[in-house]
Formats: sequence, C-alpha cells, structure tokens
Amino acid sequence: MTPPQATARAGAHPGPLAGMRVLELAQIMAGPTCGMLLADMGADVIKVEKLPGGDDARGYREPRVNGVSAPFMMLNRNKRGMALNLKSAAGRDVLLRMVRDADVLTENYRRGTLEKLGLGYDVLSSVNPGLIYCAVSGYGRDGPFADKGGFDLIAQGFAGLMSITGEPGGPPAKDGNSVADINAGILAALGVCAAYAHKLKTGEGQVVDTSLMEAALQQTYWHAAIYFATGVSPGPTGSAHLLTAPYQAYRAKDGWINIGGANQANWERIADVLGHPEWRDDPRFVTNSARMQNIDALADAMSAVVATRTKAEWIEAFDAAGVPVGPVHSIGEALEHPQTRARGMVVDLVHPQAGATKAVGCPVHFSKTPTRIDRAAPMLGEHTRALLSEYGYDDAAIDALVAEGVVAPADGGR
Repeated sequence: MTPPQATARAGAHPGPLAGMRVLELAQIMAGPTCGMLLADMGADVIKVEKLPGGDDARGYREPRVNGVSAPFMMLNRNKRGMALNLKSAAGRDVLLRMVRDADVLTENYRRGTLEKLGLGYDVLSSVNPGLIYCAVSGYGRDGPFADKGGFDLIAQGFAGLMSITGEPGGPPAKDGNSVADINAGILAALGVCAAYAHKLKTGEGQVVDTSLMEAALQQTYWHAAIYFATGVSPGPTGSAHLLTAPYQAYRAKDGWINIGGANQANWERIADVLGHPEWRDDPRFVTNSARMQNIDALADAMSAVVATRTKAEWIEAFDAAGVPVGPVHSIGEALEHPQTRARGMVVDLVHPQAGATKAVGCPVHFSKTPTRIDRAAPMLGEHTRALLSEYGYDDAAIDALVAEGVVAPADGGR
C-alpha cells in the first residue's frame, strides 16, 4: 500500500513539524495538549476517539456552544478526527494499518490498557520499528504507583504544589489552572520532538514516558532547592516570592498591580518612586536578606502608599523608572489585551456545529516555519471516511466497518 499523504488544507502547513504524522489516542487534557502543540507546529494529528462516546471531554456540559463542549474545542483544534472501536478485532486491524505509516502514537490510558487489547508498544513497534510511542500517565510507567490513574488535583497534592499555594496559614489550595495536565502535555510534546530528531538521524523509534506527577513536581524547582539546602519544606507565600522582596501583588486605589523588585537596583528605584528614599537605608530593608526577614513590615509599608493612587498612575510611574510592574488581569482582560492580540494568542475558527469560535493561539513563534491554526476541533468521526480511504479502504469496506460498529462517521452512517 502506498503510504497515505497528509490531507492538504489551504496549501501545505508551513510549520517545522510538517510531514510528521501523529495518531492521538489520548483524551481529556494532558495528551490532547501534546497533540495540539504538535498540530499547531505542522504535524498531521489524527485524533482516534473511542466508541461509543469519543473523548470524555466531549461530555463536559458547561459551557457549550450550540451544543458543543467549549473545553473540547479548545484542546483539539487543528486535528482530524475518526471514531474507532478498539475492542473489536476489526478496529484493532484498522489501527495497526494506520500505525504502519505513523511517526508518533500518543495515549494516556492506565498502564496495561492497550496491552490487554493487544496494542502494546511491543506489538506496535513490531509493525513499525520507527514508531515513537508517547505515554502520559498519572505517575509514570514504573515505580510503586505505576498502575494508579492520573488526575490533575491529585498530582498537585502529591507533588507538594498545594502546600505552597495560597496565603500563609490558609488551607491547601490548588493552582488555579490545571498545571499538572498542561505541563505534562508540554513535556510530552518536547519528548516527542526530541525522539523525532533521533528518529530522523537513526530511523529508530522509542517510548517517550512522562506523567502528571513529574509534570507537577518539575514546577517546584525553587522550593526543592530550599528543601535540599535546609531540610525544611517551604510553605505558601501568597503572591510573594519565596527568595526575593518586594516581589508581589499590591492593591492600588482601583485594583491590584504586581511590583517586581527582584534585585537591589530595582528595590532602590521602588523606594524612590513610592516617595520614601529613606527606606533604602532602613536596616529592615537595606538588603534582600533583611527585606525577606521583615517581609510583612515591608509589605505593610508599601501597601499603605500604593493604595493612594490608581493602577494606571503607578504603572506609568514604575515603567518610567524601569521597575518591573504590571496589572493583575482577569482572564478576559488578559485575552482582550492588545499585546495578547498582537502576538496572535487569540485565533478565530469556524466549527461545523458551534459556528464562529475563538481559541488560544500557539505560544511558540518561528521566523522560517510559522505555526498555523486553521481547523476547528473535529466532530466525532468527522474525518473517518476520508481517513479510511487514505489508508486503502474502498467504499464497500468502509460501509461494512460502519455497519459492524467498528467505526462511526460524523454523518451517522451515511
């Protein structure tokens, strides 16, 4: 069989991963984040969803846009989609045919799930020795917790993130975003790219293995440094930094701003802008060590002054002095900001059912091989027929697979 060619959109994708083909068996967030990043950078990502129901994120009821899950659409743009029953022998045969010409397969099942279906790495790599098999799990593929499932909340607690988040003296707090899930997806994409570089040099595939636990633990670099040096686990500091001061949020007359005095020169400028140059020589504040030891007194003194003027007034004053400063935005304010839009971090898409939608853009920019986002998330089984045709199935064979419930097209079987 002639290897299938990536379906053209409005011309070939210009991204640096153009030519890479990815089979995404992953669902919900971590694995789809990996696939989304690869797709934005040019890979042909085929989302292979389970039957019945597809990716569980399709069932997230609120918010929905014309009946379509907004969370699902956010993480699955730029992908083609097919619906396949891997519990059937014919479904497994379809996947194995697709694996022969794939560069990457991603999955985030519990360890052993695909093995029980006869689709473990040993089987897939025998079909395609160059396959990069990327597994995102809760705790990794070995160790005493290897068989446990993975959830962002549980990973944040396990890794200590909840013990350092929130205000001092408060209860454990989860990070406001799904940091373990999202970072696991980023690490998986990084691992895939590194393995792909190796494959291009040697032809060899391999297993890429990361987890929510490790993705959360990686976020503790500064805190781990303190623990390794002192044997003491640091606790929460609110918006303040655990190594330098002043470096936190302060309430102005009309809202919050962040002020970053991450070095001595910035601290001295801050004291001048706030109208208290004498603080530069105050024994409590004269060095970073002194400021950290007296951080509450420093915060109280600065807060009393910051509260007297508006955010815009302070931002203008600190900007003029060369001090790091910025507003504490709501999500909407951040997404609507001119700088966000100038960087292409909000993109417009048209979904066949939801209609006009928006998505967060790709945060990586290339001067020679730009990313492109031009396809909304697929309907369940939207590209099933086209993909099966690419892999050599004729119309009669496709109709038989549909009738047997092995695959499902978006049109309900027509």
